[in-house]
Amino acid sequence: MPNSDVVIQASGLTKRFGQLTAVDDLNLCVRRAEVFGFLGPNGSGKSTTIRLLCGLLLPSAGEIEVLGYQIPRDAEALKRRIGYMTQKFSLYEDLSVLENLDFLATVQGLDKATARQRIAELLERYWLGDQRQQMAGTLSGGQRQRLALAGAVLHKPDLLLLDEPTSAVDPQSRREFWASLFELADAGTTLLVSTHYMDEAERCTRLGILDDGRLVADGSPRELLDALPGHPLLVECAQPRQAQQALQGCSEVLAMAQIGVALRVLVAREDAREHIEQRLRDAHIDATLSSTQANLEDVFVSVTRQPLQAQR
Repeated sequence: MPNSDVVIQASGLTKRFGQLTAVDDLNLCVRRAEVFGFLGPNGSGKSTTIRLLCGLLLPSAGEIEVLGYQIPRDAEALKRRIGYMTQKFSLYEDLSVLENLDFLATVQGLDKATARQRIAELLERYWLGDQRQQMAGTLSGGQRQRLALAGAVLHKPDLLLLDEPTSAVDPQSRREFWASLFELADAGTTLLVSTHYMDEAERCTRLGILDDGRLVADGSPRELLDALPGHPLLVECAQPRQAQQALQGCSEVLAMAQIGVALRVLVAREDAREHIEQRLRDAHIDATLSSTQANLEDVFVSVTRQPLQAQR
C-alpha cells in the first residue's frame, strides 16, 4: 500500500442492481484508528457499501483496496483481518454464549489455548461471564449486541465494519457499546460504522454522509458544521404548528421541526430572517426569532434535503 496509514481506499465505487444504482461513483479514504461514520437515511447505500468493502458483493465499477488487499480479488485473504457486525443478530440462537464463541474461534483458525484465553478475556470485557451457558436466543438486546461484538473481534481484526449495530437496543446499551468501540479504536483498530442516529454520528472522528448512493459530505463533525450552508433559527411562539403551516412552501426554508413548544427552522440564507418574520406577521402569528447553534441534523438536512422529523 502506498500509504500504510490508509486502511480503506475506494475510487469510483459503483454498484447497480438492474436499473437501480445503489452506490454511485463513491470515493472514500479511511485512515488507521479512525472511527469513520456512514450517516444516511434508509436506502442511501450504507449497507451496500460495507458489503462491497468486505468483498461480499461484486462492484459494478470502481476500485477497492482494504488493508493492502485488492477487493474483490483478495476478499478471502482479507477475511482474516477484518471483523463484520451486521444489523441483524447473526449468531446461533440455539447455541449458548460460550458455544457461539467457541464455534467462531474454530472458524477463525484459533488454536484451543489461544481461543480459551481470548474467549475468557472477552466474556469479562463485555460483561457476559454470567451468561456464558445461556442460550443466545434468550439474551436481552444489549447482551446480544455485546456477544455479536465479542464474536466480531475474537480474532483481533485490524478493521471492524459495523452496519447499524445499535438499531435494536436501548440508549444505555448504546452508550456502553460506544465506550467499547472507543476502547478498540484506542488500541489501534480502525472502525467504520453506519448509523442513522445523529448522536452516534457526533461521536465519530470523521463522517461520510450518503444520499441516494452518493457521498454528499465528508469530514469531521466540526468541519461539517463549519461548512453548513444553511442557517438555523428558533421560532418561539404560542402556536408552533400554525407557524409551521404558515412557512410551508417558503423558498427560503430548507426544513422545519417542532421541538417542544418551539419551531426549529433551517433557512438557506442568513438574511432570510426578515422574510420569515414578515411571513409570520402576515399569518397573524406573534413570534420571536433567534439564531441557534447548528447541529449535525442541520448538516444532514442541508446536504441531503431530507425533511427533519415533524415532531420530537
